Amino acid sequence: MGSTTHLAYDYPLLGAFWTMLLLFLWITWFVLLFRVVTDLFRDDALSGWAKAGWLVLVVALPFAGVFAYVVARGRTMGRREIAQARARQEAFDRYVRETAAGSGGGTGRGGTADELHRLSEIRSRGDLTDEEFGRAKELVLGGRGAGRTH
Repeated sequence: MGSTTHLAYDYPLLGAFWTMLLLFLWITWFVLLFRVVTDLFRDDALSGWAKAGWLVLVVALPFAGVFAYVVARGRTMGRREIAQARARQEAFDRYVRETAAGSGGGTGRGGTADELHRLSEIRSRGDLTDEEFGRAKELVLGGRGAGRTH
């Protein structure tokens, strides 16, 4: 049994530092590689052949291809990412506005919650009795609106 046992203190501190540095650089490299590939497919200004050429370069010569891409097109990578984020935010805002407008109950004056709030204020002022408030509330929740009569 001539095998030697290596304990944790047999691994020098500089070796541990070097291993962690290499692991960090390796992970960073893959993040950069995925960002370049994502940016390639996101860019509408590039033709299909240009995208294919860059992709072949990045896959065939990974280090040289990614560094060449970052040098040649790195300045506009951030602009494309910001434009994509703005487009996503505008689409989300548009969806929220359309959804909020769609829940208006068909009254044209606001949503059901707005009408119920107005009715509650009118009742708290004493202009509506509890019975009238109940009927108006049923009309609002029934989708007919508070201002309409049967």
